[in-house]
Amino acid sequence: MVGSAVIAGVAVAHDLFDLEIDALGVPFRELNQRIRLAAERGVKSIFVRRVYGQRYIGTRLNGLPSVRLEIFGTPGNDLGAFMDGHVILVHGNVQDGVGNTMHGGEIIVEGRAGDVLGMSMVAGSILVRDDAGYRAALHVKEYGRTIPSVVIGGTAQDFLGEYMAGGRLVVLGLGGRRHRMSFIGTGIHGGIIYMRGPLAREQLGEGAETAPLKSPDLSYLGAKIDRFEELFGLPEEVAPDQFTKVVPKGKRPYSSLYA
Repeated sequence: MVGSAVIAGVAVAHDLFDLEIDALGVPFRELNQRIRLAAERGVKSIFVRRVYGQRYIGTRLNGLPSVRLEIFGTPGNDLGAFMDGHVILVHGNVQDGVGNTMHGGEIIVEGRAGDVLGMSMVAGSILVRDDAGYRAALHVKEYGRTIPSVVIGGTAQDFLGEYMAGGRLVVLGLGGRRHRMSFIGTGIHGGIIYMRGPLAREQLGEGAETAPLKSPDLSYLGAKIDRFEELFGLPEEVAPDQFTKVVPKGKRPYSSLYA
């Protein structure tokens, strides 16, 4: 190939800055090393095909120029953990811990997500087309002027937004499904949860309460709805005023437990 280089055993055209990796049977450490080597050599778009459960994909890109990583298959736990400033697009479902302690960038999932989606993320955004598992947005927090966001197109399971300390969580409830999870916002002491449709009081966890939507909420929701539609389309009309806002009752929900 004229004007090409060999990166991790694959020829790459300099003028395209694209790379395809076949992940079938490749252990996760080797796969992540191939991805990092490609990014170090200036590859801008990396297409990883036949992924079957390899963990930590995209976690070794910190300190490198921005990379777009497209994954075909089902990546394993901790996809994009500690990621800072890159884009990951998954053509399929994802397992647990997506965006764990994420510091920036965007993760887009064309499917559903497992448990603890976005756990402890401090910046960036995660958008999931379908549902999420338990404890989505667990302990999401803000750092400085960053406001991380998680958007779920369907619904989620119990302990949604548990111990949130900052950020924004948006659950669209597409398909007309009623949110049936319990313990929403248990221990929340920062951030906001937006749930499309009504919620029963008994669905809220300790430390959480509902509040009226205000103009900044409507503007924020409008922008997130637009981004979701841009990525996945919308099968039905979604308007900012259709959401219930869940906020902390106070900054110390368990203060009575401590001396």
